[in-house]
Amino acid sequence: MKFKSTSLCFLAAGILCMDMGCSSGPEKKKEFQVVTWEMADPQMLQPLSTSELGGTTVMRYIFQQLIDIDFKTLELTPVLAEKRALIEKTSKGGMRLTFSIRKEARWDNGSPVTAKDVEFTLKAMLNPAVNNAPIKSTIDYISDIQLYPDNPNKLTICCDTLFFLAEAGCGGYPIIPEYAYDPKGLMKGFTVSQLHKNGASVINDPKIQEFATDMNSEKRMRDKNFIVGSGPYQLDTWVTNQRLTLKKKKTYWGDALTDQIPYLAAYPDKLVFCTIKDLNSAIAALKAGNLDVLYQIKAKDFLEMKKDKKVTDNFNLYTPPFLVYYYLGFNTKNKFFQDKKTRQALSYLTDVDRIIKSVYYGMAERTVGPMHPSLKKEYNSDIPLYDFNPEKAKALLAEDGWKDTNGDGTLDKVIDGVRTEFKINIAFNTNEVRKSIALIFQEDARKAGIEVSLVQQEWNTYLVNMKKHNVEMFVSGWALYPAGNDLKGVWHSESTRNNGDNYVNFSNPTCDSILEAVRTEIDEDKRAIMLRKLQVLMHEEAPCVFLLAPTGTLAISKKFTNVVPSAMRPGFNPSDFMLQKPD
Repeated sequence: MKFKSTSLCFLAAGILCMDMGCSSGPEKKKEFQVVTWEMADPQMLQPLSTSELGGTTVMRYIFQQLIDIDFKTLELTPVLAEKRALIEKTSKGGMRLTFSIRKEARWDNGSPVTAKDVEFTLKAMLNPAVNNAPIKSTIDYISDIQLYPDNPNKLTICCDTLFFLAEAGCGGYPIIPEYAYDPKGLMKGFTVSQLHKNGASVINDPKIQEFATDMNSEKRMRDKNFIVGSGPYQLDTWVTNQRLTLKKKKTYWGDALTDQIPYLAAYPDKLVFCTIKDLNSAIAALKAGNLDVLYQIKAKDFLEMKKDKKVTDNFNLYTPPFLVYYYLGFNTKNKFFQDKKTRQALSYLTDVDRIIKSVYYGMAERTVGPMHPSLKKEYNSDIPLYDFNPEKAKALLAEDGWKDTNGDGTLDKVIDGVRTEFKINIAFNTNEVRKSIALIFQEDARKAGIEVSLVQQEWNTYLVNMKKHNVEMFVSGWALYPAGNDLKGVWHSESTRNNGDNYVNFSNPTCDSILEAVRTEIDEDKRAIMLRKLQVLMHEEAPCVFLLAPTGTLAISKKFTNVVPSAMRPGFNPSDFMLQKPD
């Protein structure tokens, strides 16, 4: 989006943010708040049904887990649990993980967080009528839970198979209070074991249906009276497509433990997530003092900001590593992309080096598969990258039957008895970087006889369309985590169904076998070998064009101290921020 003048841009962004309640100027702010930019609203704040990054970013301040990844150390750290899990292998090839919940942990009504809440959370996740198939797939190895009558804080999670991420998985989902999410006790008559083994047998049970109807309702997704966690913040206000505000609890249990457990610290009175869909307006809002934090700044803008004294006087600029990769996705079940030769051809038609140079200004590196290049052991650097080779692309397209038979300049092919022109859509959310990537691909594809139309969509619409495979091609990315990554939820054939996260609709038996074997291999070196083989397979099958891993870009106000840039999305932790003491 271009503005007629810089002053108009600043004025428009300033008015926009003041109307949205996002101003952080001293005359507006009596409380200590951190105002962070977001491209879009979260999809929901119901933690058991979404893995969408916008929602999980906000929910980490409302809900807590037994263990989590520390932004600073990038290591697993106890949160609700007193310490990390005691892990035991079983004689039947499974695992047992024992946790003890901190006695100080409390819900909003003052009652203690107990093992019963963990059991309830598992049952809620496993309820077969709750709309959370992708989440269920991440805990399919959890077969039961053992509670201890003499100790309400102790629990053992039983797994029917080995899983290399068992500790992070068993302890890494948000715990919700039974009293607030199941006041009628609808799930009390069911067990984790029953729901794990044969949940389908009870799907029509009236209590299962009633509970699921409540969990799937909009009130659980965005009504502050029905969103309850043990974390330091609670939802205060949510004005759609404008701002979402979290308010610090006056009786947050973790405040008393901050000195011993820095992870539990929460210093700001409010965290404000300000939605500004246009990045130019977001930068103007930052410069006008209406935002405290901006991240995922376009490389060109970031380099210009480094030369702007108004920015550097008021903001620290950071470039942490960023555990994310971006890709061009194909709907591999779509008639255009069912043959891997066509998918390979479009990989040769994607000028990734040009994208890195002209869109990222060199602040990115190429990737060969669904692993980050910084993960040296798992990343397969031996695979030759697809070079930009239009002639090779044309040859592969011809082998798959794509030729310009009518001389109109566009390739065509008979599909299911119908002469079909190679005219496709590429979708992306409201994001200038992704739009630029799509434009470059559109330009190069046109030269090869492929007509590409760009379809820009609002974030939640775009996300739903990817999950439902209502796309032909799309520009997307995926975040990775330091504790390890279970790729099954993104690339396994099971995840093509029930709104799963396999957006490319990719099914391959060999790929499925490797993904399943990786999950049960505890030996890190053996697991790395499997992952390298997986990348070879995916390079050959080309379910998408793996593009690049960008460098993180952050601007954070100098009025804050205790700021530690992180490789974890979004690259910072606003609850850690403290105000600079006046001179």
